[in-house]
Amino acid sequence: MSSPSKRREMDLMKLMMSDYKVEMINDGMQEFHVEFNGPKESLYQGGVWKIRVELPDAYPYKPPSIGFINKIYHPNVDEMSGSVCLDVINQNWSPMFDLVNVFEVFLPQLLLYPNALDPLNGEAAALMMRDGTAYDQRVKEYCEKYAKPEDIGARPEEKSSDEELSEDDYNSDDDQVAGKADP
Repeated sequence: MSSPSKRREMDLMKLMMSDYKVEMINDGMQEFHVEFNGPKESLYQGGVWKIRVELPDAYPYKPPSIGFINKIYHPNVDEMSGSVCLDVINQNWSPMFDLVNVFEVFLPQLLLYPNALDPLNGEAAALMMRDGTAYDQRVKEYCEKYAKPEDIGARPEEKSSDEELSEDDYNSDDDQVAGKADP
């Protein structure tokens, strides 16, 4: 099965040549992080996210697993895990697509056109449908709080917190959200 392996290498190189910052997680080419900027003329403009990408052994015949590492407020992104609900990746993936498509087309389209009818973040979907102005404000607050360039390079120990957390508590993102009231 050298074909998927060669394709994985080619797609990763193509992504790197497209001026995306790519950080390998392990020695292999199956797990890496990509720096992703919010689309221009969107609520997410100016935000920077670190995206986790995992390529299955059968890539490109099976889709990559894509997730936001730093928090983003969006109906189709799970706030806790960062998992993305996007049909073109989850159900309609084709080997004709590549990693550049994910970062230049699919993720920007997701952020520009959220689908509140198929949510992973029910609260964001409900707010978007109930009060668009409040939703827009919450998106901007999350961008300010979690998606600045220094947020994707900062280690968890360096971030300030309202509570004292042990090293073990940092293994879960749940602690950063638990107990905080809605603004």
